[in-house]
Amino acid sequence: MNGKVTTHVLDLAGGKPVVGITIELWYLGKESAEAANQPRLIGSYQTNEDGRVDEPLLLGESMECGTYEIVFDAGEFFRRSEHLSAIEVSIFDKIPIRFRIRDKNSHYHVPLLVAPGGYSTYRGS
Repeated sequence: MNGKVTTHVLDLAGGKPVVGITIELWYLGKESAEAANQPRLIGSYQTNEDGRVDEPLLLGESMECGTYEIVFDAGEFFRRSEHLSAIEVSIFDKIPIRFRIRDKNSHYHVPLLVAPGGYSTYRGS
């Protein structure tokens, strides 16, 4: 079995997928030596019409155990959102979610649920 990392982004205020925002995946290092590692950009992606990325952020042999961070450019979405008025501008810009891969054969689904006043995440399936 090959592991993978996937994500999707949902707009809670509008009740729709978030289309066309930038997502970056960073590798921060092995758990035991995080402080000594330089963050490494794995890739930059755009969400599609379904609020997902067309391919896994990380797949199979490229997966390493360690700490990762997905950075969602939510500010980009809020600035162009038609259903938000000028007074509803969100305080959120880049939203980082840091997580660990302990089993490189597992599926790590890390979604973002976003609204002008807050956000949440969970480990999905």
